[in-house]
Amino acid sequence: QVQLVESGGGFVQAGGSLRLSCAASGSIFSFNVMGWYRQAPGKQRELVAVINSDDTPTYHNSVRGRFTISRDNAKIAVYLQMISLKPDDTAVYYCLAVAADKHNYWGQGTQVTVSS
Repeated sequence: QVQLVESGGGFVQAGGSLRLSCAASGSIFSFNVMGWYRQAPGKQRELVAVINSDDTPTYHNSVRGRFTISRDNAKIAVYLQMISLKPDDTAVYYCLAVAADKHNYWGQGTQVTVSS
């Protein structure tokens, strides 16, 4: 059984920074794609950033230049460094990992709250 465990969420003032981490455990050695989605109250879940196995990132337009995604294949982990946070970034952030068989694994979510 594969589990994704997120950490690093919290409360921060606008302009502040946070770093999210997501580590996988269980019977899996690697993922093709890892990344982060978020869901704000009353809104659909949206892609924030993903990174594929050759370290190519993709970002949502609203976070490009402020967020940086990275991965550690040895630790089967993905990270999201967030700077210049805005109140609009407030959401539950979910870690996603896509295995070679296209199965999607999701973390339980971590709350990020940015006050104005």
